Amino acid sequence: MRAWILMWAALAAQVPQVWTDEAVKRMEVPLVRPEYTPRHISAEDYYRIPERKIYRAYPVYHPSREPKGYWDWLQSREPEIAFDAGKLKTGQDWIAAGERVFNAGTVFGPMFFGPDQVRDAAFYEKNGMPVAADGTIPFATWVVREKGKVELASVGCSTCHTRVMRDGTVIAGGQGNNPGDRQGAALLEVAARFAGREKVLAQARGFAAQFELPWMENDFNRQAREASLEEMMAAGRAIPPGVSARTFTSLYAPPQIPDLIGVKDRKFLDHTGFVRHNEPGDLMRYSSIAQDMIGYARFGDYPAAKTPQAGKGVRYSDAQLYALAQYLYSLKPPKNPHRPDAQSRRGRVVFNRSGCADCHTPPLYTNNKLIPAGEIGTDPRTALATRRGTGYYKVPSLLGVWYRGPFEHNGSVATLEDWFDAARLKDSYRPTGFVGSEGKPRAVKGHEYGLDLSPEDKRALIAFLRTL
Repeated sequence: MRAWILMWAALAAQVPQVWTDEAVKRMEVPLVRPEYTPRHISAEDYYRIPERKIYRAYPVYHPSREPKGYWDWLQSREPEIAFDAGKLKTGQDWIAAGERVFNAGTVFGPMFFGPDQVRDAAFYEKNGMPVAADGTIPFATWVVREKGKVELASVGCSTCHTRVMRDGTVIAGGQGNNPGDRQGAALLEVAARFAGREKVLAQARGFAAQFELPWMENDFNRQAREASLEEMMAAGRAIPPGVSARTFTSLYAPPQIPDLIGVKDRKFLDHTGFVRHNEPGDLMRYSSIAQDMIGYARFGDYPAAKTPQAGKGVRYSDAQLYALAQYLYSLKPPKNPHRPDAQSRRGRVVFNRSGCADCHTPPLYTNNKLIPAGEIGTDPRTALATRRGTGYYKVPSLLGVWYRGPFEHNGSVATLEDWFDAARLKDSYRPTGFVGSEGKPRAVKGHEYGLDLSPEDKRALIAFLRTL
């Protein structure tokens, strides 16, 4: 009995308390207008919200790859809880449990896509939804919370932070490449046929209201108030895979989805350095905010979207968040097919000679600092005109750029070749990222380092970057 008590005491000490008033207050970097820095709910209110139950998840298959009898088999499954902190005894146990948290959906039903869409082959062709080599769709799962009722679960960590390579390899934690906003536009189109265009337009405008900054006089996000349904759908279709109009950013300047591999070594989270990251507890709090708590945040005197009520809503447990952090910290990059050669070694010389290492400092290839948006010169809207706008952009790590893309904080360029092409500075340039409407040209300005290199040096530099 004593050994059992000691084991539980060690476990309790291992899992930090996620939500304390002091930790939450010091976690975030102030916004450009400090008085509108988000104020989160109290620890007392936080722990009155029920904990999320994580059920066993089953793979979603492309319709042409689904095993025979699989759907009938799913309907015969009993509900099964997949996370029990009491059974986690080793570090590897916690990491494995964290993977289940990572893959667990938080929405049961249509969001970017619905159960009808993932069982329709035409949906994949129309929207470019990637399929893994084994035929599965790693951005969603089937879940049984009630026997005989199979639900589509998505909007978990894996929905955005999973990448499927061209050969079907799945990179968990990588910059995601599911075309979620394009799928959302397609879902609006379907909904309009059944529920009516005016009703769906009102819902879409209501969704877009979360991006507004009511304290900003000329808030560009307000254009959604007057947008037609066609314009709203065009906005979604123009957002490429790897970029997403996530909560409290912008429908009209959505950010690139970050790569979570290597997050353990990053001192700031979000492109704007919105959250300081000094310990697992910071990542745990950030995960809770990103998934559940951000709707309860107040900005100055403006009311929150949701009000905490005892017994209402849902949140991750402290143990679930701790397991998730351990899993994310454990992620390793996939094997790099780009091996060093004479050209990449020359590129390393170019990298050092050009001063790239001043900001992208080895071995992490970031100095883990924030740079004022005006100094770096790239599109400042994310840093200055969103609810995550600190006025800064963090220096991203260059590790793993070979499997990432599109690039820049808003995903405006598709490849490293595009990034080092001086043509992107011209107003006639057609970026791959969101530009307000499909196909509209605009310049991708700022971060001009390397643009004046010779073609040979550029090719060498890019070859070196792809070996990282």
